[in-house]
Amino acid sequence: MSAPESELDFVQPWFLGPAAENDRMLEELVVEFLRDHAYWRRNFHPEDGLRISVGARHAQGFLDTQARMRQELYRMSAALKRAVPFFHPRYVGHMTGDLLIPGLVAKLITTLYNPNNVSEEAAPVTLEWELQVGEQLARMFGYAVDDDAEPCAWGHLTSGGTVANYEALWNLRSVKFYGIALQSGAARVGIDPGPVGPAAKPLSAYTPWELLNLSVDDTIALRRDVARALRADHPPERFAEFAAAVRAERIESLGTAGFFMKHGVEPPRVLVSTSAHYSWAKGMKVLGLGTANLVHVAVDDRMRMAVPHLREELDRAEDEGVSVLAVVGMLGTTEFGTVDPIHEIADERDARRARGFDFGLHVDAAWGGYLTSVFRRPDGSFRERDEVAEGFRYFPSDTVHRAFEAVSRADSITVDPHKMGYVPYPAGAFVARNREVVDFITQEAAYVFDLGDEEQERPRREKLHNLGQYILEGSKPGASAAAVYVTHRVLPLDSDGLGRLLGLTVRACEAFYDSVEAAQERLEGRVRLCVPFQPDSNLLCLALNPWNNTSAAAMNRFSRAVFARMRVDGERPVQIKTFIGSYTSLLKKTLPGDQTHRILTGLRLDPDTLRLLPADPGREADHLFILRHTLMNPWLLAGPDDRSYIDHYWDWLVEVIDEVLAEGGWRGGTGAPAAP
Repeated sequence: MSAPESELDFVQPWFLGPAAENDRMLEELVVEFLRDHAYWRRNFHPEDGLRISVGARHAQGFLDTQARMRQELYRMSAALKRAVPFFHPRYVGHMTGDLLIPGLVAKLITTLYNPNNVSEEAAPVTLEWELQVGEQLARMFGYAVDDDAEPCAWGHLTSGGTVANYEALWNLRSVKFYGIALQSGAARVGIDPGPVGPAAKPLSAYTPWELLNLSVDDTIALRRDVARALRADHPPERFAEFAAAVRAERIESLGTAGFFMKHGVEPPRVLVSTSAHYSWAKGMKVLGLGTANLVHVAVDDRMRMAVPHLREELDRAEDEGVSVLAVVGMLGTTEFGTVDPIHEIADERDARRARGFDFGLHVDAAWGGYLTSVFRRPDGSFRERDEVAEGFRYFPSDTVHRAFEAVSRADSITVDPHKMGYVPYPAGAFVARNREVVDFITQEAAYVFDLGDEEQERPRREKLHNLGQYILEGSKPGASAAAVYVTHRVLPLDSDGLGRLLGLTVRACEAFYDSVEAAQERLEGRVRLCVPFQPDSNLLCLALNPWNNTSAAAMNRFSRAVFARMRVDGERPVQIKTFIGSYTSLLKKTLPGDQTHRILTGLRLDPDTLRLLPADPGREADHLFILRHTLMNPWLLAGPDDRSYIDHYWDWLVEVIDEVLAEGGWRGGTGAPAAP
């Protein structure tokens, strides 16, 4: 169980390394560009001379200040030795790994310049890089980015996937309810343009249901048609009156409650799988849409969105006359790494769109988005499944391959460079298929209703240099954009670049998955092992149950005791940990019945013990506590000897299991499996 030598050779120059093997290279790069920065400062109006004199550096006050500064930095450095060693292959916990050197150096050096990417005036260089990062990501996902393409995609960086998910809802909400405001504004000032929009009929002839179920592209087209008609038939002052009336009718002006009440519209629903990230519930709160309108779709036995249940929920919304703002597909859940069938969700969207029931499709690819590079050739084309599968045992399944191919059919995508892009925090990203959506959310009057040339109807890329007008955040670090931009330039988002690195991590996950059977043989008679579902990406979960135990609560106590040995404790040196991991839970209320039966059978648990009990203050009976392994580190298949880190992990885990079994605290203090 080892990595091919050629692949390890490929990886070696990119990271500082688990033992800081590349420290000299990093030091040379940082010093070189620090000196370059100092030279830049000295040569910005050198005629001004020096403000800090040579003599000042020898004054007692200067020396005292320097000493205090060093003392605090030494304290800081000492405290940071308790930080989590994300860089090491003994860390298999959360979705953070070592940092790629190009991004790390770019972040450190650009921080000296401290650009603020809120606008071009504060960041003339790094803001352009951020827009190029958006285009790089869009190309990887299969979106068109040429300026004359229609639709033309765009993207930008956020502080993380959570904010990017908020932005997806914000964008879709603005478009969803625009048609209603457009119609109401026209009626308010007594204007009704001629045939407009996809149905080529007067604006007043559209029903509210029709306006609520226009696609993003159709809403944009409707808006253009109305603007052209008004320009042709009305003077500028009348046009301005109309634009003001539309703004007054919009949800952004009236607020969610005011808009829904005034226009007699029900709040829309957002559909996500039960394994979706918690940020979606937060987003519904932030935008005032309410968590009651967040519909959780069941998952199948692979923890992917169950499309039959999705159809049921869409049917229910359609029958009740409630619009659907978005269906969210997960491209690698943060809990389990599983991939929803994006292709089937897109097919369902297209079928319903044809009969007048439309909704946005957003892909939350915060975790798995960068795996798209494994599927993308350097020329931008998408690789066939057989080609991708070379070198893997299971990856990609047909569902996973088709899901990644279908991502380009989504309206927008969330992805996190600070996860599988291996760049420093903060660096999430939001990418939209049609950049004309920005005209619905801008903090200025939209181009389409400006009084200028009709050629300005399509938003030009240059206006995005006022980035703060089109995003949720304001001031934002240009250093993050530099880190991602440089990383993408030197390690392109294709199968010969970043995809090659990520392929190593998927192979490590497959090796881990294959090793479970041998581990079960080693633990025969002591503990039962279960991988609840075959991995879709590079994340693997593992359930542990003592051999003769039938109680879910007792299993959870046992597993928590095992996890305690791999949990980071901020009060103790991290070096005492042999391996560091993470955990998650399988909740009874979200597990489908067939899957629950399969997992409980494999673990030999009594189904009656998995339930919410009033007398269970610790809530240990309503879930299954499982170990979660995020396998981002490229060195997992190259251990400290002729055995991989995965082999060493099993040796350690077996020892820990034996210790916990011997202690017996998980039994509830009776020496026997605890009663359910």
